[in-house]
Amino acid sequence: MIVTFTPNPAVDISTSVDRLTPTQKLHCAQPRYDAGGGGINVSKAIRRLGGQSKAVFTAGGPMGLSLEQLVADEGVDYQIIGIEGLTRESFVVTENSTGLQYRFGTPGPALSPAEGTACLEALEALPGPIEYLVGSGSLPPGLPVDFYAQIARWAKQKGIRFVLDTSGEPLKQAVAEGVFLLKPNVGELARLVGKDRLNASEVHESARQLIGEGRCTLVVVSLGPRGALLVTAQGFEYVPTPPVKSVSTVGAGDSVVGGMVFALSTGQSYHNMVRLGVACGTAATLNHGTELFHKTDVDELLRWINEATDAGTQTDFFAQPIEP
Repeated sequence: MIVTFTPNPAVDISTSVDRLTPTQKLHCAQPRYDAGGGGINVSKAIRRLGGQSKAVFTAGGPMGLSLEQLVADEGVDYQIIGIEGLTRESFVVTENSTGLQYRFGTPGPALSPAEGTACLEALEALPGPIEYLVGSGSLPPGLPVDFYAQIARWAKQKGIRFVLDTSGEPLKQAVAEGVFLLKPNVGELARLVGKDRLNASEVHESARQLIGEGRCTLVVVSLGPRGALLVTAQGFEYVPTPPVKSVSTVGAGDSVVGGMVFALSTGQSYHNMVRLGVACGTAATLNHGTELFHKTDVDELLRWINEATDAGTQTDFFAQPIEP
């Protein structure tokens, strides 16, 4: 059983305009509405790959009802934790004249201590056995910074593999408790090991340090358009990104996580796990606005990745400078 948890979901609204001009009324294209937020996107990705998970998320107000309907329309099994505040919206606007994309995110509703407790109780009450629990996205105002750490502690006690994709202090505190899989970018990895920045060789060494200290089992370092680096206690593998024309990066990181968790849940190796994740993340960039990937694109990109990776492209990773 796979469970995803999204404490701060959103209804993602995407549109386009010919040119962004201040102070003028701008006539936008018909908007697209998608269920958004890290864990919800992960569940959507798993569903598109042919798997199933339970998406647990907070929702409140009229926008919360819209979010529920959008999740249901995706065919995702879900459980709502009701809150008093209004579910947030996020906006993505593409400027047609330049192809530039502008992303606007709001902090989300503040959760009360009782609502935070209700989130933890909802996870604890889920029928088992849960094999993978994915915590993804930002924490909403009102939740303590150790909220994901509390979940990590509980998951460890229950023998649940906790996959975490967040940032900042919530990430740092959760990693101190120990998680199964981390997906930091280079800057986040640097902060986790107490450094300002990392060069290429230090990325691998820093990830191995986290594993050696027992803070995680697997690290998949996101390298953005350059791909990802899988690091285990036994070694590493660099997986390059296929050369594609990116249209939108919204949901790409969540698609990577969804692909990896789906692969793990179907018994695939760690090597196949990260390759499928990169294929899903790349495929998500081919679509406009806030839409995720299409399975046919994933299959095509995965073939390219397998050929490129099997040809020994790991050396390319060390040959190029790393940006945080």
